[in-house]
Amino acid sequence: MLGTVLLLLALAKTACPSPASVASRRAEALKKLLEVFGMEDPPAPPAHFKQPPQYMVDLFNTVANADGVTKNPDILEGNTVRSFLDKTHSEEMRFLFVLSSVAKNEKILTAELHLFRLWPRVTDGPKRHHFCQVSVYQVLEKDKPDTPGGKKLLAARLVSLQTSGWEVFAITPAVRDWTEDESSNQGLLVTVQGLGGSPLDPPPLQFASGRGHHESKKPMLVLFTDDGRRGASLPTAGFPDLKPQAPNLPAKMPVPKLGRSRSTRSLDRLQPCQRHPLSVDFEEIGWSGWIISPRGYNAFHCKGSCPFPLGENMRPTNHATVQSIINALKLSEGVSSPCCVPDKLYSINLLYFDDDENVVLKQYDDMVAGSCGCH
Repeated sequence: MLGTVLLLLALAKTACPSPASVASRRAEALKKLLEVFGMEDPPAPPAHFKQPPQYMVDLFNTVANADGVTKNPDILEGNTVRSFLDKTHSEEMRFLFVLSSVAKNEKILTAELHLFRLWPRVTDGPKRHHFCQVSVYQVLEKDKPDTPGGKKLLAARLVSLQTSGWEVFAITPAVRDWTEDESSNQGLLVTVQGLGGSPLDPPPLQFASGRGHHESKKPMLVLFTDDGRRGASLPTAGFPDLKPQAPNLPAKMPVPKLGRSRSTRSLDRLQPCQRHPLSVDFEEIGWSGWIISPRGYNAFHCKGSCPFPLGENMRPTNHATVQSIINALKLSEGVSSPCCVPDKLYSINLLYFDDDENVVLKQYDDMVAGSCGCH
């Protein structure tokens, strides 16, 4: 995937005689780059300024550094996290989330309902117990949720009446039903009862609704999925060290005879295999309107020669060592010297708005050259 990105960026910046040809090549390059990110067309930026949910921003900062590079590949179970805001905008504790943007090939791993618990009303009675029971139901019959077959219990637990803050409930079975059959999505119902299941009127505990509360406190569904994309089987250890890589000097570097007509490309080939910066700027390619973080990243690329003999600091494979020997001794025609390529790749994470203005966190494998070696 990284090699594809490098080629596309080169295509997008290549100067051509005809402006129309330049525009055509750029459009083709950006289309191919979108395919790398699993998209056919770029999402439309939100019509108005929209603040992403703080949970999604915090999650991005947990899994990635400022450039979007994955800190630890094991933090997320899958490679996609989607957030959906409630569409009912009702004061009642009924919630509806439209999941049409979830692709058919995405495997549903975990689904969570995030509700912001408001400060409780001042009442007597149940408050002396400091807790009440909150239950979350999948609505089966939209107009008859209170009938025996009108709803299905998904989660229930005791919730404190002493504080405010976020409460998270697992609702995975319901979301799996909705993604398999979109017409079955009749939403969720949340009830608040006393410790023994007795009704409370009015209930001492309330959650923020989609109407009349700050955007940051709106009910939200968070969906963890995996779309099945996997990169190359190169080492992808923990937090990457993306400082400039020291030159991989060979054990014994030959001294070249310098000629006046030697080109810059020839000079590059005489440099030892090492990693060089390669900036990918999302604003420059026109994607800053829908990508929240990062604003860009350093993909790096590998360049340089792999001269005989290959030292350990050239990070050669056994195959590259043998190939280098065959090439140096001219034991077989048509055998070139080993190539300078990435031998460690890292994933990056994008936090962005999709076409429905939902915020998505997606992880893409093999996007950053972590180090280079002779292969």
